[in-house]
Amino acid sequence: MELIGLRAHFDGKQIVLDDSFRLKPNMPLLILVLPNQENMAWFTLAEQGLATAYGENEPEYSAHLVKEPNAEYEGR
Repeated sequence: MELIGLRAHFDGKQIVLDDSFRLKPNMPLLILVLPNQENMAWFTLAEQGLATAYGENEPEYSAHLVKEPNAEYEGR
C-alpha cells in the first residue's frame, strides 16, 4: 500500500485538505494531529532533510560494517 501525505487543517467544523487530491468514498485515512503551526516548519525541514539523505536505492548497512561498536548501546 502506497502512503500519500497531504497537508490539511481543521476549520472548526471539518477537516479541509490544503493539497489537491481526489478522495474516493470510504477511502481509509490516517489523521496525524500536529502540535501547532510553528512546529510545521520543523516537520517540513526534517522531511526534506530525510528525503535528500536517503535515496530510493539506499543500501542496507549491516552490523558487520561497524568499525568501533558503542559498548553502552543496549541493542534496542
